[in-house]
Amino acid sequence: MFHRDVDEQIRLQLAMPFHADQLFELTDRNRDFLRPWLGWIDATRGPDDSRTFLSIQLDRFGKGQALTTMIYFDGLLVGVAGYHSIDQANRVGCLGYWLDQGHTGNGIMTRVVQDLVNAGRECYSLGRIEIRCSTENERSRSVAQRLGFMHRGTCRHAEKVGDVWHDHDVYVHENV
Repeated sequence: MFHRDVDEQIRLQLAMPFHADQLFELTDRNRDFLRPWLGWIDATRGPDDSRTFLSIQLDRFGKGQALTTMIYFDGLLVGVAGYHSIDQANRVGCLGYWLDQGHTGNGIMTRVVQDLVNAGRECYSLGRIEIRCSTENERSRSVAQRLGFMHRGTCRHAEKVGDVWHDHDVYVHENV
């Protein structure tokens, strides 16, 4: 099974359908924390919803269109990160990520995203890696900024989460 050891504490493991119960439990525990940023949170009502998501992502991984990983910190599932889209023809990948509220502020996601940037270059020969996140999501924006992603613009009304339209900042890391 695919995994990457980011460091002695963090392991990324390919997201598989058998992770569904664990993933749903983590999602459910963080529902209020994630709700402002993730439109899918309220549609995830049980482990079967997580299993469906994981099956779709595994199929997309097999086609080279995505890479979804589970983040383990000291053996405990604490989040999800990966390329929600990979355009191999144009060598572009779009990263997304979320972390358990109790594990924020420790540099975990910064280390994870740096490793995924490396994986994107090594495994997919990506020349451009994007992170798009709400202009209001300071934590996600700061990960991109810490890793040297350049702010390339803002997309107005890019995503509706609940009843709120979010503008998205677009951050890019290029190596073309």
